[in-house]
Amino acid sequence: MAAGEVAAAGSAEQFQQLLQQKDGSLVVVHFWAPWAPQCAQMNEVMAALAKEHMQVTFVKLEAEAVPEVSEKYGISSVPTFLFFKNSQKIDRLDGAHAPELTKKVQRHASSSSVSAGSNDSAKEDLNVRLKKLINAAPCMLFMKGSPKEPRCGFSKQIVEILNKHGISFSSFDIFSDEEVRQGLKTYSNWPTYPQLYVAGELIGGLDIVKELEASGELDTVCPKAQKLEDRLKILINKAPVMLFMKGSKQVRQGLKTYSNWPTYPQLYVKGELVGGVDIVKELKESGELLPVLKGEN
Repeated sequence: MAAGEVAAAGSAEQFQQLLQQKDGSLVVVHFWAPWAPQCAQMNEVMAALAKEHMQVTFVKLEAEAVPEVSEKYGISSVPTFLFFKNSQKIDRLDGAHAPELTKKVQRHASSSSVSAGSNDSAKEDLNVRLKKLINAAPCMLFMKGSPKEPRCGFSKQIVEILNKHGISFSSFDIFSDEEVRQGLKTYSNWPTYPQLYVAGELIGGLDIVKELEASGELDTVCPKAQKLEDRLKILINKAPVMLFMKGSKQVRQGLKTYSNWPTYPQLYVKGELVGGVDIVKELKESGELLPVLKGEN
């Protein structure tokens, strides 16, 4: 089979041969049926992935034509995808989920060693990924769960502190990716979670954040979330003439209060509220609209 193509396994023997990749690289097997349209769709996705990931072996196996293999791996519906390394099953995906299949192929392929006994390139790939994640936002929190649903007490406490101080942060759930969870401990030489990073540099865990809060340094270390009032001020003054129509919910509610004007649209000239459609109509009829827009009134 040429690289970049999808192989077909028509028997258990063929399937075993395809699993035995000497370099320990990834093998992705699609259990499919010719009568299922979603399988045909996923075969196209596999063909595209095969061209992109030359080092991965893609195999399609007609589930009902090779029942002993399907039974061995508990295939009860199609499409189902199994992922193998060194003839061992490492992952599974049930159903026609093209984005999820792509993600799993990328993840498992990047953790493959290029040659037997060499893990250097896998480490390098993971380190590149970790660096990108750490720098994904000015302030990054690696935690258990999400800010809305923390899955450990320490993560919950650190989120509460950051929110209390109005700090703008993005987060990553380390339960969503075992590779990141383990890799980050080594990468940053910090064995526990949560971990807080600012501008790509590790600040520390909950204890350090508590110390920074106690000493008053937390506000200077972490970037503050822009206050809505400041954001509205900037928006209103973005251009000499600004018209606000219906858009962002936060801005919509905030601007009503900020300008004490309950409806939309709202017209501003040089940062000052002119009014809504009725006022603009009145100004037009009285001939004052043009001078107002030019900022002459």
